[in-house]
Amino acid sequence: MGENDNLIFGTRAVIEAIIAGKAIEKILLQKGLSNELYHQLRKAIQGTTIPLQFVPAEKLQRISAKNHQGVIAYLTEITYFQTEDLLSEVFESGKTPLLLILDRVTDVRNFGAIARSAECAGVDFIIIPTRGAAQINGDAIKTSAGALHQIKVCREENLKNTIEYLKESGVQIVACHEKTTNLYFNADLAQPTALIMGSEENGISGEYLKRSDLQVKIPMNGNTASLNVSVATGIILFEAVKQRLQST
Repeated sequence: MGENDNLIFGTRAVIEAIIAGKAIEKILLQKGLSNELYHQLRKAIQGTTIPLQFVPAEKLQRISAKNHQGVIAYLTEITYFQTEDLLSEVFESGKTPLLLILDRVTDVRNFGAIARSAECAGVDFIIIPTRGAAQINGDAIKTSAGALHQIKVCREENLKNTIEYLKESGVQIVACHEKTTNLYFNADLAQPTALIMGSEENGISGEYLKRSDLQVKIPMNGNTASLNVSVATGIILFEAVKQRLQST
């Protein structure tokens, strides 16, 4: 895609794209809009998981000088799925689920690198929140070396509910962060597992930590406080690969 090929400008055009079922990454709305078309747009968005971001008019003008009417939509470069549908498929296929939940990983290149490691490790699918996730754009696809065209991604409105659903389905929730004493290689990752990785700025949300079944860390011997999230994710995912190979 060219620079603007993945953008839709104007309220009516965005409404028609939603109704037509176009895969939309996010919609930028100018603050203070309150006309009839705006209300039609909000109605069209109801029941979808499309993220909305309210921004000043100046930001929209920086993106494009076209007649956007205060509304710009970004088309996604992948298709999003639902966790319930994919988890059922994994269990029905006889596989032991290995899932990855990303909590507010917003850096596009980190996300792409994580997707690449996840696909190589055989992760069944990645789960991200509707809001507070990296935009899956050309940079993410490139950094993933095309893995984002291979691995499935679920975008969920409420990660708390998704985590509870996974637990009820027999999937253990393993949260990786530095403020625990449990080392990652002592965890049993050969069983159905969903690994949570958090943002480098804020880590994993407390509400997700308290819902986890196990919290683990990577031991650090150097002076640097932490690893890049994509590197940390790769380390733990391939521990799961090793354990699963040893258990077969």
